[in-house]
Amino acid sequence: MTQRAVQIIFALTLAAGVLAGCAQGDEEVNTGRATPPGRTIPFDLYTHCGIDEARIGSRYFAAETPLSDGSGNPPEGWGNPYQRGTMTLTSETEAVFTDDAGHEVKFRARPGTEPSKPLCA
Repeated sequence: MTQRAVQIIFALTLAAGVLAGCAQGDEEVNTGRATPPGRTIPFDLYTHCGIDEARIGSRYFAAETPLSDGSGNPPEGWGNPYQRGTMTLTSETEAVFTDDAGHEVKFRARPGTEPSKPLCA
């Protein structure tokens, strides 16, 4: 293998590691990486079947008040299949989604979905 080929392989491996380890906010929350309490990050809330849960880090959180149009869709004024906004983990068991449209949904950790590690940076 030539030195140039080794350099290319090394660069691609390094880039893959950086992309996997430095996910942006919404990817961080949706892919299982831990989010420390009090931190607000960009979040794409899945709304296609109504708003009833969110995966934050390695845990599932249930909406305190699920929202739907009555037919399994998000209510009027919500994006479909996602609503872009922010998620704030207010404690290890509570979170709040907000967006620029003024929506706010409070979530609580679903029992039995404790993370394997504490929620920390």
